[in-house]
Amino acid sequence: MRWKGGRSGGGTEDRRGLGAGAVAGGGGIVGIIAVLAYVFLGVDPNTTQSVAGLFIGQGAQERGTMGTPADDAGRFVDVVGANVNDVWAQAMRGYTPPKVVLYDTGTGTGCGYGQAAMGPFYCPTDQTVYLDLSFWQTMSEQLGASDADFAKAYVIAHEFGHHVQTLSGASQKVQRAQQSLGKEEGNRYSVALELQADCYAGVWAANAAKVSGGNVAMEPGDLEAGLTTAKAIGDDTLQKRQGGRVTPENFTHGSSVERMRWLKSGYTSGDPTTCDGPFQDL
Repeated sequence: MRWKGGRSGGGTEDRRGLGAGAVAGGGGIVGIIAVLAYVFLGVDPNTTQSVAGLFIGQGAQERGTMGTPADDAGRFVDVVGANVNDVWAQAMRGYTPPKVVLYDTGTGTGCGYGQAAMGPFYCPTDQTVYLDLSFWQTMSEQLGASDADFAKAYVIAHEFGHHVQTLSGASQKVQRAQQSLGKEEGNRYSVALELQADCYAGVWAANAAKVSGGNVAMEPGDLEAGLTTAKAIGDDTLQKRQGGRVTPENFTHGSSVERMRWLKSGYTSGDPTTCDGPFQDL
């Protein structure tokens, strides 16, 4: 993936090095995967307290340094985020960028205390994407995802997709629907929301070069790296890694096949309206 010539957004808040604050107990790869099966890639922690209770405590929000980080990893997030914003500014009337926070281990958020074990996530309360960059290593070494730059960018773009859903009202509609549904039916709505965010990530990838004059662009093998990651973080794959049986009624993000399908659909079409598809299956 080409990105180093892309424009910097300058709006990243860097809290790395400020300390983790109050960290709750628990850990280990089994515990991490158990949490990921529910909250990886964008579920509001407020809706998953009962599952992720081992990892979520209370903590005050720190204030980090605003701007463009100087290191490559931080700059990558800033450039990719700016490019995703540029794509959505053209695709969605009234689009406003989310905030982006980089942190180490744990940090206070508008949705409670967030930790790296939860994976990258978007908090709708403060409209902020939270990223602990050490999680890229966990993702590739322990979950079988690709370590390519595009695989990481897909995760970032997915979180921005949740922001788009907040702006469009899709997230709020799902939340209202779930209040009158049972767990299994409510999970189907969660899956649709997550698959739409995967599709939105594909839409971003398809339009990245156009809005950046080619400075941020996909290269051969990038889509395959993204699909490898989508496969690795499917609910069925994560359930198998926990050592349990596959239970589709408990899916909250979609199967590996579904996640790959919708990432590819967004990439192939480049059109956000394609991403309404997951809700048509309800």
